[in-house]
Amino acid sequence: MSSTTAIGIDIGGTGIKGAVVDLTTGALLSDRVKLPTPKGGRPQDIIETTRALLKTVSAGVSDLPVGVCFPAVVKNGRTMSAANVSDKWIGLEAEELFEKALRQNIHFVNDADAAGYAEAQFGAAKGVGGVVLLTTLGTGIGTALLNDGVLVPNTELGHLEIDGKDYETKAAFSAKEKENLSWEKWAARLQKYYGTLERLFTPDLFIVGGGVSKYHQDFLPLLRLDTPIIPAVHRNNAGILGAAALAVKFEQRTTTAP
Repeated sequence: MSSTTAIGIDIGGTGIKGAVVDLTTGALLSDRVKLPTPKGGRPQDIIETTRALLKTVSAGVSDLPVGVCFPAVVKNGRTMSAANVSDKWIGLEAEELFEKALRQNIHFVNDADAAGYAEAQFGAAKGVGGVVLLTTLGTGIGTALLNDGVLVPNTELGHLEIDGKDYETKAAFSAKEKENLSWEKWAARLQKYYGTLERLFTPDLFIVGGGVSKYHQDFLPLLRLDTPIIPAVHRNNAGILGAAALAVKFEQRTTTAP
């Protein structure tokens, strides 16, 4: 295994996934292992499950960089928020806790940022100049902002206030399911959300990720925007790919620093 190989781990509210990644192609070099996220999403339980997953994924390989992405604002390795996991994560030195449990250095990032970086390296945003906004439509709305392929971390634009509401509560895929909205009614909410992003950022491209993006033909054609909007290429694997790629980028930066 070369320095273009790394392990990516994607921690979500319902599942924790990981695999060995070829960073020249974005292909998985191992089976994707998935374990259920422990009920309650408490730090020690998630860390222990991640340790067990890494042991399985890393069998037969050694000394690979490890990247972990997580549904929270991540600032200098600390989780400053918590989405669909325990509030005990808020303010926690998460990267340090993972490193102690896994007994190795890791790089710890926001999950939507990892997905955005994956699309920039291997997917729909590869080679795209200007401002690209990736949104993941799921339980909430995660966002990643890229400018000429450079990630601006922790944007959290799913929480834009529109009509007096935290708009991910209205436009996330979970809202469609909870309220049993038709594609057309949901698309009307998405129109308001993406129209607001368009006015604020004047992006060159929107990319839509999350599991619902596999049904993109049912709702993206209903949107009327000046900005092109397309589905993500890497859906279930985006977090894994991005976490792995960012781990190698971070390792290279730290080893070459004066």
